[in-house]
Amino acid sequence: MELTNIFSMLGGLALFLYGMTMMSNSLELAAGNKMEAILEKLTSNRFLGVGVGALITALMQSSSATTVMTVGFVNSGLMKLENAVWIIMGANIGTTITGQLIAINITALAPIMAFIGVALIVFFKSKKLDAFGGIIAGLGILFMGMEIMSQAMVPLRTMPEFVNLITKFENPFIGILVGALFTAIIQSSSASVGILQALAMSKVITLPSAIFVLFGQNIGTCITALLASIGTGRNAKRTTIIHLSFNIIGTIVFVLISLLTPFASFMQWMSPDNVAAQIANVHTVFNVVTTLLLLPFGHQLVKLSYIILPESSDDEDSMTLKYLDFHIFTNDYHIGTAAIVNTQLFNETQNMLTVATENVRRSFDLMIDFDEKRYSRLMKHEDYINYLNKKIIEYTTIAISNEFPIDGSQNIGLFLKIVADIERIGDHAINIAQRAKLLNEDKKQFSPQAMKEISIMSTLTNNILDELKILSYDELKDIVDKVDIIEDSIDKTTQELTVNQLKRLKEKVCTAENSVIFTKMLTDFERIGDHGLNIAKNFSKLEGTVTAMKMIEV
Repeated sequence: MELTNIFSMLGGLALFLYGMTMMSNSLELAAGNKMEAILEKLTSNRFLGVGVGALITALMQSSSATTVMTVGFVNSGLMKLENAVWIIMGANIGTTITGQLIAINITALAPIMAFIGVALIVFFKSKKLDAFGGIIAGLGILFMGMEIMSQAMVPLRTMPEFVNLITKFENPFIGILVGALFTAIIQSSSASVGILQALAMSKVITLPSAIFVLFGQNIGTCITALLASIGTGRNAKRTTIIHLSFNIIGTIVFVLISLLTPFASFMQWMSPDNVAAQIANVHTVFNVVTTLLLLPFGHQLVKLSYIILPESSDDEDSMTLKYLDFHIFTNDYHIGTAAIVNTQLFNETQNMLTVATENVRRSFDLMIDFDEKRYSRLMKHEDYINYLNKKIIEYTTIAISNEFPIDGSQNIGLFLKIVADIERIGDHAINIAQRAKLLNEDKKQFSPQAMKEISIMSTLTNNILDELKILSYDELKDIVDKVDIIEDSIDKTTQELTVNQLKRLKEKVCTAENSVIFTKMLTDFERIGDHGLNIAKNFSKLEGTVTAMKMIEV
């Protein structure tokens, strides 16, 4: 093989990959803003989930993009793990469309397509036409690169070393390993299948030699989702485990079929004069049949992911983020970013609020019966609240400053105000706990009437905090009215209890030191109510993110 052939092959590969990237990006630009809307309309019907997964992947020409998006949705809480299974199955079917397009072999029209696409971009000032122009031009450039690659690879047919190497691919283990590694490197099964088709069109490789490489390519495509799941929550990691399990199970099944039946011969018989079509058909059959086989076992795949990655007993006390995923700002797939960012922020602030609420309850419990271990646990949770506060601020700052197409980004800043109030609620819980510790150390206690009144304030503040736990996005509509009523009651009760305490002080029922502590505790509970009302008001302003907070039922 001459040096000019090597240069031509590399140039053809460059055009092929660029054309595929251009087409994929343009499809994302044309249809990407509809992806979230499509997902929101899903039901619990698994067939519909598979169909939508296939549709989205066919539109974007990338199962990696769909899987990465699904990982992000699961990590943010937008999608349940059980429902992500169907999207992943559909994505594996949708990714086969690229191979089928290549098998059509419209090479003669490729230059015309490239020209028309570029003309739409250059001569018409329209974003919509830019997207369609990019799709057409990308497809044309893809075929031009394919043709150049195919022609450059022709001399490989007469190279004994290369022919000997290709025949080794008929060994299932070697073929699968080569396919998986190559696809993992370029991170696109569509591109690796296309390159395999280019080899076949040059008559360098036949279907019996390519078939196991093809099976391995389905495993290699999982690497992108695996990388995207680094640093995410356990459910997001389980999503990638399901994706990998799907392709490994499919590979095992089809290796057995290929070894025990004349599967390759049958696929050759279906398209006897078009080896590119044979490869495309095997790719399609692999994913469609695997989906049909595993469709009844979706819940078992979820259980398998829990077996491989079980819950950790250390999660509750560890300094970890449950929902925020900083990796969404670094991956190449931005579809659904608005929904993911807002939902992750909303869920993480709810997590932070839950920890703060528990600390408020613990602080009152310490007033009733002080325990050093419970006090230490409360202080540890305060450290966790501060950690969450820092990370949410960092995440929010990146989200606001990033140039992603985030719809409703003006609402993201509201989360900065919300976490500031939650952090102050945590501080007031610490104040109450420290006052309980002071009373315990001095071997003092409140009178029964004073304890009863503190209990009333504790109940009122807990009622506010309970109202702030949003289980449904519909609760945002009247949350301010509900919280405002309770907060007003706290203010009136504070005034009433302050008067009662002054009476007890005059009547010598309590000491001056206890009176000071009691008054400060009233202030702490009253301030918790104020911060709760602030949070409710900011929640009510999140109208632009209401759809993002809606749990997608697939």
